[in-house]
Amino acid sequence: MTQTGGRGHAQGMGSFPADDLLEVVVADASEIADVLDMLNEAASWLTACGIRQWPASFTPAMVEPGVRAGETWLAREGGELVGTVTLSWRDPAWPEALDDAGYVHRLAVPRRGTGLGQYLLGWAAHQVTDRGRSHLRLDCVATNLKLRRYYERLGFAYCGDTELFGAPGERLSTGNPTLVSLFELVVSGPTPPG
Repeated sequence: MTQTGGRGHAQGMGSFPADDLLEVVVADASEIADVLDMLNEAASWLTACGIRQWPASFTPAMVEPGVRAGETWLAREGGELVGTVTLSWRDPAWPEALDDAGYVHRLAVPRRGTGLGQYLLGWAAHQVTDRGRSHLRLDCVATNLKLRRYYERLGFAYCGDTELFGAPGERLSTGNPTLVSLFELVVSGPTPPG
């Protein structure tokens, strides 16, 4: 990954040693429990570590809209559930943005250090370019410095902070405010000079 010109640029993100065994498929309504299991395992781990990134637990109402829209995906390796990610095509945190991006939400993988999170971000970048879009965007709670550094190491560029409402990880029109940091990665087009 390189970062130039104030924007991240994708270069080869997403290689995974078990690429031939990994399958990423759209989740359907019968798999909401699988999505919730993966998210709640990650949410419990984050809470235990004192990281305020997500709610303490996810409810079906929080994930059903993404599943119904065909935007929530499950990653399976050899049939075993190893991750989930939601890739949507609009996000109220980026209201002024053109329709040139995909937005990653609720990416969760087991804590094994296998590079699967990076792989799923690379997978999402490919989905974005397949749709003819040029940016992959995401956010995290502004105080989550470890996750911010992770995204920057992968080439995502910091684009500022904004306030969202609801529990961390939610997008509500009212509720307690949460300050989130916005990040963006250029995934298509010419490589910026650097």
